[in-house]
Order: sequence, then C-alpha cells, then structure tokens
Amino acid sequence: MLEKTFYKMMLSKSFPFPVKVTYWDGKSEVYGNGTPEIEIVFNGKIPMGDITRNASLALGEGYMDKKIEIYRDIQKLIFGAYESADSFMRSSKFRKFLPKQKHTEKQSEEDVQSHYDIGNDFYKLWLDPTMTYSCAYFEKGNENDLEQAQIAKVHHILNKLDPQKGKTLLDIGCGWGTLMLTAAKEYGLKVTGVTLSEEQYKLVQKRIYDENLQDVAEVRLEDYRELGDQKWDYVTSVGMFEQVGSENLPKYFQDVYKYLNKDGIALIHGITRQQGGATNAWINKYIFPGGYIPGLPEIIGDIVDSGLQITDMEALRRHYQRTLEIWDKNFNAVRNQVEDKMGERFTRMWDMYLNACAASFESGNIDVIQYLLTKGPSGKNLPMTRDYMFK
Repeated sequence: MLEKTFYKMMLSKSFPFPVKVTYWDGKSEVYGNGTPEIEIVFNGKIPMGDITRNASLALGEGYMDKKIEIYRDIQKLIFGAYESADSFMRSSKFRKFLPKQKHTEKQSEEDVQSHYDIGNDFYKLWLDPTMTYSCAYFEKGNENDLEQAQIAKVHHILNKLDPQKGKTLLDIGCGWGTLMLTAAKEYGLKVTGVTLSEEQYKLVQKRIYDENLQDVAEVRLEDYRELGDQKWDYVTSVGMFEQVGSENLPKYFQDVYKYLNKDGIALIHGITRQQGGATNAWINKYIFPGGYIPGLPEIIGDIVDSGLQITDMEALRRHYQRTLEIWDKNFNAVRNQVEDKMGERFTRMWDMYLNACAASFESGNIDVIQYLLTKGPSGKNLPMTRDYMFK
C-alpha cells in the first residue's frame, strides 16, 4: 500500500498531459484531465528505495526488464517529465551524483570499445550509409534524408575552417572516417584520424585503401594524448569531449592547442549542458561508460585557459533532436534484426536510449554546440564575416 501511494505521488504531477497508469495489481488511474495520450503499465514493483536513490537507473532498468511498458510515445513521455515543473525528473531529491570516474588511457580505451565495438554490422543496420554517429545538419529544417544531412554536417564543419588545399588536418575521434576522408578527397587536405575503437579503425583503414588515399590519409588506433609533438594546421573533433571526463577536459583543450600549428584553427563539436555539467547513471552503466556532459561555463573556461580563442559558437540542439528521431525510426524498422542479433533486453535498452536522448534535446536539458577556435587572435586568417561558412 505504501509503495502504491509513493508511485501515485511520484506520477500524479509528473506530466503536462493526461497519462493512464496501470499498476501491478491490474488497477488503472488517469492522471491529468482529458483522454490519456500515453499509457504506462507496471508489470512489477520497482522498490521505492531504488527510485529515490537514482530514478533514471531504476526506471531504465525497469523498462529493459519489462517491469514497465510504455505505449504510444516514449519520447513524448520523457519530454513531458522534463517539462513538468513538479516532475520527479526535476526534483532535487531524485538527483544523485555518480562517484568519480576514471579516465586513464586504459579506461578510456575500454569505455570506447564497450560502446563502438558492439560491431560495425549493428551500426550499419540503422545509421545512414556514411556511418556517421553524431548530430546531422538539416539545412532546410524538415529534411528526411539523413545521409544528405550528415554530408551537409561534414561540409558545414570543414567550411568553417576555411581550409587551404595541401594543409594538414587531425580528426580526434574520427569515427568511421567520413569527415577525414571527405577533407582529403574534396578539400585537398592531408589528414590523420585517431580512434580507440578497433572496429572503426579497421573500417577506416579499409576505406583508405579502397579509395586509394594512402598518400593523403592515415588512421591510428591510438589515444589522442599519445600523439607526441606532431602538429597540424587544423583540428576537428566531433562527439568526443563527452567521453574524456570532467577532470580531463582542461588537458583535452590543451592538447588541441598543442597539436595546432601557429595560427591553426580547430572545430570542436560536442554535447553540452547550458545549465551545468551532468552525468546519467543509466546511460553511464549501459550505453556510454565514463560519459560526462560538461556545462557551458566549464567548457568556455577550459578553452580560454588552454590558450585557444573562441571565434564562433553555434548551437545545434534541434538538429540533434531530429537526428535522433530519424535514428530511432530507422532502428525500429530493423527491430526484429536487432533482437535476433542482440536480444530483446538490449533492443529495449537502445530504443529507450534513443528516445530519452531525443527528449533531452527537445526539452533543452542538453544541447550540442560547435566551437570554432584559433591558436592566436580570434578569427585571424579567417574572413571578416560568417558568410564564408555558407558558400
């Protein structure tokens, strides 16, 4: 009886729209006025203590283990929980800090491989043909062609550098290589990509040889902290600093500074919280071990302290929301294949992850920002206005 009272208290004011909740005893209640837009079914109890200790972990695991079913729209439900002023998602008593995380080179390698080395075949099922696993760029805002939006993102990044043919580029956390290889083929740059993922390394290596780019492109299976004294004219890093950890962010930007030639230019693209840095226990345990979303003041401070100067910043929150919505649509289109390959629990986990992230971007709980940085006075050797980025 006490547990059910706790659930009612937790759920009755958590959503700005009517929700039907069916409890483990088969009884249902509607919270809010009007026809329910979403239904939550509790097939089993989740202990109150687990929820109060860490709601995201307890409820995420509950969904993975089918103790919770959500009918109709998972993203909308989570977005509603972020939007409601009285939601348990906003209540400080449900927010817990994670213990300090390790980000040694060995730990970083293990963390990256646990996520990206699930297998290239898994990501090929639902990513677009470019195998780009970061925020796309929707130039018109309503495109449904994710491949073209990812290609547009790569050009948007490279155009911001105003790159000069024959110069060099380092791509820290190069993924499956689309940005670095586009820079080599279409912008005439000599490129180096680094990754800790063996699966990504093997695929990029194959692409380099298949496209006969050995003279202008190389990929290294190496930690970005191990690159020695080599320098490049440009540095790019997309979706990377979320994985380095709060304690390593100063060193990360110091290394970007170190690897740039005099008057070099960097474009750093990463998920940021404008409200301040945060972790999520469920995502850290099951999706991105060691992940940390830095706050905007933290990022700005680390950039300035490194010696880099900010030339331009662009927030792309809505672009990442749309990217995730398309990913989830693609994912559910091949859901049976994912279940056959990875199992039902894994499939439910990833579906929840994609929806939760889309809801977080939709609500403004997290953002993604591109930082254009220079080693030297801001904007030096770049055009006077931003018009050049769009030509």
